[in-house]
Amino acid sequence: MSSEDTAIQLIAEAEKKVKASQGFFGGLFGGSSKLEDAVELYTRAGNSFKMAKKWSAAGTAFLEAAKIQRESLQSKHEAAQSYVDAGTCFKKADNEEAVKAYGEAIDIFTDMGRFTMAAKHHITVAEIYEGNNDLDMSIHHYEQAADYYRGEESNSSANKCALKVALFAAQMENYSKAIEIYEQVAADAIESSILKYSAKDYFFKAALCHMCVDVLEAQRAVEKYCDMHAAFQDSRECKLLRSLLEAQEEQNVEAFTEAVKEYDSISRIDQWLTTMLLRIKKSMNDNPDLT
Repeated sequence: MSSEDTAIQLIAEAEKKVKASQGFFGGLFGGSSKLEDAVELYTRAGNSFKMAKKWSAAGTAFLEAAKIQRESLQSKHEAAQSYVDAGTCFKKADNEEAVKAYGEAIDIFTDMGRFTMAAKHHITVAEIYEGNNDLDMSIHHYEQAADYYRGEESNSSANKCALKVALFAAQMENYSKAIEIYEQVAADAIESSILKYSAKDYFFKAALCHMCVDVLEAQRAVEKYCDMHAAFQDSRECKLLRSLLEAQEEQNVEAFTEAVKEYDSISRIDQWLTTMLLRIKKSMNDNPDLT
């Protein structure tokens, strides 16, 4: 018998157990143990569907198990785990259903005060929206995760989520939000001997966001960052910023392009940086070609 056939058979058995648990006699003769049996059968069916790579059917089986655990057996933690199992399966076939399943798990974990677990699954949902290029919803879930991690004193995890928010906010031209996050995370990093080195990257990104808005504010920001973090002043990032600011002030597109090329020859410029640099250059000149 194939894994799929086994799963279908297990679902039928589970449905019989659920039916047998209902009504007067069901309640009289071990209704809850029949429901526990049904949960086990639905879970086994979900795993069999997984083996057959029938992801939607697997997700649905785990959902059935979760509903019984949550509504009839009051087993909150087990229900949350079943919703996560459902979400993991749906993620391979149906993003909308995956988001719903993870949402149920998040509600339960939040209700139980398991905020670290809730945050973890908010990140999963944020990644699903990110994959669909729905940055608004992705930001919403990364922000929720960051809030929960902060509440649990997991500042490193909170900052990772916040940096994702900053990245997307800048992409969506919400520069003030991005700047606020980059400056805050950089200020936190300076206080840590382990993270101090990464501060220059956050100051660099904050300054580029400033440059997309106002060259004078960007110049002031760079000076402020150098005062806050002496090591920033001698960094390649700061030297590039000074060259770019000078070129931007003089509307010298060639000097701007040359400075970017020189930096790129040593440190490869990623897609996000390319986008920001193109925007700054476009504000100087209608031709956005960086090469």
